[in-house]
Amino acid sequence: MELHLKIIGITSMILAFIHVIFPKYFDWENELQSVSLINKQLMYVHTFFIALVVFLFGMFCFFSAEELLNTKLGKQVVLALAVFWGLRMLFQFFVYSPKLWKGKALETFVHIVFSLIWTYFTVVFLAAYLM
Repeated sequence: MELHLKIIGITSMILAFIHVIFPKYFDWENELQSVSLINKQLMYVHTFFIALVVFLFGMFCFFSAEELLNTKLGKQVVLALAVFWGLRMLFQFFVYSPKLWKGKALETFVHIVFSLIWTYFTVVFLAAYLM
């Protein structure tokens, strides 16, 4: 189980850095022109803090896997992470519209990959809690 937490840790840190490309890839400069300044800044600020939290929890999983598995606090943290990633997995299927990916090769591939990642994260954290 420690190995799985370390894999999640590395994956999470990589995912956090991927957030850096969001503004350019999703063309926020043009796409967000019509929204108010507060909404535009919320997009940037919340994206930054989501990336930061994902990175920090990735570090926690990588460097403190043993403590996550063998302490009361660790069990509470892995349960919280199971809930977090489980909800993220549900959002992948029930919040994002299939119109965003159906019939589009790259987007379908990304949808499948991230669905698998969120499922893996959820299952590992839930298993870590139940062990």
